[in-house]
Amino acid sequence: MSYNSNKEFSYLVLIDFVFNRRVTMKYTLEQRLDIGRRIYEGELTRFQAAEEYGINDNTARNYMWLYRDTNHLPPKNVGRKRTTYVSKTPQTIEAKQPDFESYEAMTKEELIQALIQARITEARLKKGYEVKGDGSVIHYSSKNIK
Repeated sequence: MSYNSNKEFSYLVLIDFVFNRRVTMKYTLEQRLDIGRRIYEGELTRFQAAEEYGINDNTARNYMWLYRDTNHLPPKNVGRKRTTYVSKTPQTIEAKQPDFESYEAMTKEELIQALIQARITEARLKKGYEVKGDGSVIHYSSKNIK
């Protein structure tokens, strides 16, 4: 077989693949189940399996689904975790009782600042959240949220 005929043969195989979309399976059922088991049990990610076995990452995911469905296993939630802004268990927010001794020792400017801060806290509590510290921690209460 000459170089030219080998080139023509590979071209014909490519044309047959493009137009007929027939692809032979690379792996047997047992091999696909083994790949799926490794992904399901966390030995490999589907992307690592795709690179290792020379398959598409969606094919690797399908192998994992095949393994899971064949063995009647529950789906695993290994995907990315979504952040929720409102707590599922509502936390009650209680207003802090003022310490009158600390107010007696304050100057007029400090009392004005404390009053402003108290009004801000009161408005936040009415809206359903409380800010702690420098404002990086926010606790939401679900009973006041509309």
